[in-house]
Amino acid sequence: MLRKFTAILLGLIVVLAFQAGSAFADSKLDTTIHKLIGIDYDYGGTTTDGFDCSGFTAYVFKKLGVKLPHSSQAQSEMGDKVAKKDLRPGDLVFFNTSGSGVSHVGIYVGDNKFAHSASKGVTISDLDEKYYATRYLGARRVMDSDTYEKAVAEVQKAAASKA
Repeated sequence: MLRKFTAILLGLIVVLAFQAGSAFADSKLDTTIHKLIGIDYDYGGTTTDGFDCSGFTAYVFKKLGVKLPHSSQAQSEMGDKVAKKDLRPGDLVFFNTSGSGVSHVGIYVGDNKFAHSASKGVTISDLDEKYYATRYLGARRVMDSDTYEKAVAEVQKAAASKA
């Protein structure tokens, strides 16, 4: 009971902190990810009962109309390579957490942060956290322009016009 309460509280804190700094607040991508914050890690998991890293990314992208395989290695071979300095929300970011190539994946969400399912469950982390910074392998862009516009860019344009 205490673990569940702590997970919910932590999830709420992360959501509020993320919402304040999100580069794409209220977008379809943002909304989809926020609903999943705090869900437990489950090796092989692909549902809201629990996710592993590639199950999480495949689930989110399915909601956006993009089919991804349930494997971080296979996902790392899709789309186009993206330099770290050119990351945009929705790009997949890859890490070597096992010592033998791609073994972890997350979704870049802006402000140098990425959403992923880690041992603590679905959370938001910073690319500069020492653990992830030393294991970062690269990024891929798997959303075409139309999907990106529907999932992220329309909200960014609306926010920019209000500023």
